[in-house]
Amino acid sequence: LGRATVERFAKSGARVVLCDLGTSKGADVSKELGGNVVYVPVDVTSEADVTKALEVAKEKFGRLDVAVNCAGTAVAFKTFNFNKKLPHKLEDFARVLTVNTVGTFNVIRLSAGLMGENEPNADGQRGVIVNTASVAAYDGQIGQAAYSASKGAVVGMTLPIARDLSTHGIRVVTIAPGLFDTPMLQALPEKVRAFLAKTVPFPQRLGYPAEYA
Repeated sequence: LGRATVERFAKSGARVVLCDLGTSKGADVSKELGGNVVYVPVDVTSEADVTKALEVAKEKFGRLDVAVNCAGTAVAFKTFNFNKKLPHKLEDFARVLTVNTVGTFNVIRLSAGLMGENEPNADGQRGVIVNTASVAAYDGQIGQAAYSASKGAVVGMTLPIARDLSTHGIRVVTIAPGLFDTPMLQALPEKVRAFLAKTVPFPQRLGYPAEYA
C-alpha cells in the first residue's frame, strides 16, 4: 500500500520522502520514480529515524503537507494453541502493537510539529495526516488478536488526535482497508489467499494496492 501511495503521489507531481526499513526496496523504488522521490531508511518506532526523515523533507522540499502511515506487521496465532499447548507469545503480541500502533503515533506526533510550521491556506489548513487501520479493527478473525488490537487502537486514537490538532489546521483521517494483495498477504499459502478472496462480497478478489492509493 505504501509503494502504491508513493507512486500515486509521484505521478501527480508531488515531492515525496519515502520511508521504509533499511532492508526494504525503498532505495530501488526511489531511483525508479525519479528525483522527486527521496528514500530515507526508517523504523517507524524510532524517534531518531522519523526525526531524520522529517529533517530531509524540510531540507529537500522546504515543508511537509501530507504524512501517510502505511507501515505494518502481523502475526497469525490463536490466543492458545490447545493442540501444542502453547499460549500466544507475548513478545509477538507486543511487537505487532509496537509497530502498528506506537509506530503510527510516533509518526503522527513528530509530523505534526513540522506541519505546524506551514502557513495555513484559505481554509486554515496546514496539512493532513492519513493513517492506515484495517477492517480487522471492526471484524477480527481467528488468530488476529494482536493485529485487530493494534488496528483498533489506530481507529480509536484518530478522533482525539484530530481534535488535538484541529486548532492548528491539521486534519487527521484513518482508512480501514479490507483484504489487499500486499506482501503481508503474499506470504500466505495460495489456498489461504484464495479462501480470503472468496470472503469478499464483490468483486471476489483481493484489492489492488493502487485502489487504496
